[in-house]
Amino acid sequence: MDLDIVDLSRLQFAITALYHFLFVPLTLGLSVLIAIMETVYVMTGRTIWRDMTKFWGVLFGINFAMGVATGVVMEFQFGMNWSYYSHYVGDIFGAPLAIEGLMAFFLEATFVGLFFFGWDRMTKVGHLVATWLVALGSNFSALWILIANGWMQNPVGAVFNPQTMRMEVNDFFAVLMNPVAQAKFVHTVSAGYVTAAIFVLGISAWYLLKGRHVHLAKRSMTVAASFGLAASLSVVVLGDESGYLSSEHQKMKLASIEAMWDTEPAPASFTAFGIPDREARETHYAVHIPWAMGLIGTRSLTTEIPGINDLVKNAEGLIRNGIEAYDALQTIRMAKSDADVPPAARAVFEDKGATMGYALLLMRYVDDPRKATDEQIRAAAMDTVPPVGPLFWTFRIMVGLGFFFILLTGTFFWLSVRHKLDAYPWLLKLAVFAIPLPWIAAECGWIVAELGRQPWIIEGVLPTAMAVSNLGASTLLLTIAGFILIYTVLFIIEMKLMLKAIRKGPEHESPPHLSFYAPMIEKLARAR
Repeated sequence: MDLDIVDLSRLQFAITALYHFLFVPLTLGLSVLIAIMETVYVMTGRTIWRDMTKFWGVLFGINFAMGVATGVVMEFQFGMNWSYYSHYVGDIFGAPLAIEGLMAFFLEATFVGLFFFGWDRMTKVGHLVATWLVALGSNFSALWILIANGWMQNPVGAVFNPQTMRMEVNDFFAVLMNPVAQAKFVHTVSAGYVTAAIFVLGISAWYLLKGRHVHLAKRSMTVAASFGLAASLSVVVLGDESGYLSSEHQKMKLASIEAMWDTEPAPASFTAFGIPDREARETHYAVHIPWAMGLIGTRSLTTEIPGINDLVKNAEGLIRNGIEAYDALQTIRMAKSDADVPPAARAVFEDKGATMGYALLLMRYVDDPRKATDEQIRAAAMDTVPPVGPLFWTFRIMVGLGFFFILLTGTFFWLSVRHKLDAYPWLLKLAVFAIPLPWIAAECGWIVAELGRQPWIIEGVLPTAMAVSNLGASTLLLTIAGFILIYTVLFIIEMKLMLKAIRKGPEHESPPHLSFYAPMIEKLARAR
């Protein structure tokens, strides 16, 4: 198989996925924020909250439309660029995607229309229900997508059928309740909430610096700071859960994130800084935090986290077992009927069939895994190590930004309680400059999740190199160039529309309630 095709297919999917993920987090978080704002409007009757809901709703609508357009392209790629993958696991992977389209997407799209066009046609409570259903639909959409992605990380509830040469569902409930999928869902959704909170916080800070829409900006900042602080803290907690699950289901990913070449005595330390060297299999200038990784990864003081070198040796054994399973599979497929299958071959496949994916790693070096040499087996085992350097640094960028968001939202929450949101202009400027940072953190998280799974498209089951369609390199280069061109144009349009709406501000801004002036009145009274 031409690996250039594999690399180009991965590049195209990475470009479209990372671009699509620019819109997903803001959609998830902003839908909930506007629902909260409208809830306050319905409860209090203060029109300022309706103005806030409408204004942030316009920005949500622009982002939502772009996310839908780019998301459709993502699903088409599975059949076009990854046809063998679609054939191999279509019975499992297709179900969550179909449910997402039928249930979540239509729910979300239907009520988005009611949100924008139902203000004067529905009761307050009816419109509020529609707004919350928009938020529910957005989050349902993420749930089903992440169930599908979580299965790729931890393939449960499915078995391989030797007759059809496909993976088939044998426990759909296990697929739904996959712990990796559930952890990814809550972690991704929380990250989206942080993105929306920083977005609202930054734009509101810009209004305060300009002296425009002050009462709307302050209320928006109060909601965003409270919501963002809770979401930022939950991201850290849920990230800890993801780390713990990785130690159970994706040991190589966890070891690569840590650049942990050798197994350390329990509890393992966390490498705060270092320069990973794949060739030398060591991390230069490493700065360790004792016990931290052991507590995060195993939640104990006595359980080891295996290092990369030990995991590579273990992979060699799995590859050899996989070769036996592959040989048994060929024997089973040669039988004229199920009754003609030799009992020995059936027993070997039942015992070692789960490791057959490791034998498929050898297809990069030899057409028939059974003919692989010891050197080729060792090379295939080393292939199970993902890119350590990129994983090491993207993870630390993500974590560092996560703690920064806690500090930023916590500071503005404290200022909102003290009614001093505009007391420190430098903090407002910091909030403005922080607007793009959640997207950087989210993209880093997505890179860690997907790059850390390599060389597998389905962990331990199907190598990425076997999943692609038989396309020409020229075709892929042409489509990549086309996607880059179209997406660049769409991004420019998106930014222009968003910036235009932000500069314009709310169309009809109601005067603030008397309580807005209470702190100023109190200050004047004290001055007298």
